[in-house]
Amino acid sequence: MPALSGHPTTPTPIDRRRWAQYLVDERAEAAVYEQLARRRSGEERAILLSLAEAEGRHESHWLQLLGGEPEKLPSASIRTRLLGWMAGRFGSVFVLALAQNAEARSPYDGEPAATAAMRADEKIHHEVVRGLAAKGRRRLSGTFRAAVFGANDGLVSNFALVLGIGAAGVSPHIVLLTGIAGLLAGALSMGAGEFVSVRSQRELLESTEPSGFADAGLVDLDIDANELALVYRARGMDEAAALERARSVIEDAHGGSLPVRARHGEAHEVVGGAWRAALSSFLFFASGAIIPVLPWLLGLSGIAAIVVALVLVGIALMLTGATVGLLSGGSPLRRGLRQLGIGFGAAAVTYLLGLLFGVSTA
Repeated sequence: MPALSGHPTTPTPIDRRRWAQYLVDERAEAAVYEQLARRRSGEERAILLSLAEAEGRHESHWLQLLGGEPEKLPSASIRTRLLGWMAGRFGSVFVLALAQNAEARSPYDGEPAATAAMRADEKIHHEVVRGLAAKGRRRLSGTFRAAVFGANDGLVSNFALVLGIGAAGVSPHIVLLTGIAGLLAGALSMGAGEFVSVRSQRELLESTEPSGFADAGLVDLDIDANELALVYRARGMDEAAALERARSVIEDAHGGSLPVRARHGEAHEVVGGAWRAALSSFLFFASGAIIPVLPWLLGLSGIAAIVVALVLVGIALMLTGATVGLLSGGSPLRRGLRQLGIGFGAAAVTYLLGLLFGVSTA
């Protein structure tokens, strides 16, 4: 084992308690990676098992410092236990995103009893988990973008709408009708807009991919003077490489083989499906837009309805922001507060405008 530096020859009780905490956390993290590996196959499974093995090496380090298994061990940290609970039930990108955040906060940077190799391991683990999580993020990105954007837009726009109308002094019935109308109009608009956006993007990608339009004429091209090389030059090859590629394709065509064309599957995966994105956008906008209307649906009015709406929308904004932060590998609290500030800022503007242009309730 590498020589340790900076820690006392005779550890204090505080040192031993800290090392015991490291020990149980390393065991729990290894168990998380093993649970995730059971839900994976192939290369991802092998990588996760290698991470668990590395955590096992760290566990051995603390066992050696403690002189064997302590009689009494502390509980694993709440963060690690939460990871273990989620890994056993979900095994999804959310767990990997949480694990990425956990690996980014290594406790060993300021720990004199940890080796330099252990500190380096933790940094590498962060990048490894980041790479594994990136695959799941790519699969989610198209639909997830539409869902988060739809829910947040529904929350903010309808909250601002009902606050502005409510501040104008109209009856609760009018506020409720306005909120429902805003929900339906916004959800339909978001769903239609998302469908057009995603479908257009997919069509644009498809138009840039190689096609088989000219395949039938390949056998008639002159192998020494042909136009096929221009196709490859137009795709970015230099002249020599384009000529070589064209000659190879024509020779294969004379032999009865047509070129195999790669599809931009990853790009299409990131964009997502048009109908799926549209449905997600519609449903999530509606689910967000209904929240500000709930107090009026429950029969509240005036300041009481506005206060309840503020609380409900504030919770929802924090949750959507935290979800984005979690999946992006950022701070859930920071992203949640950002969403809260943006949403309440927009609502405050419309509320002030409603007060400014208020009507009489008489």
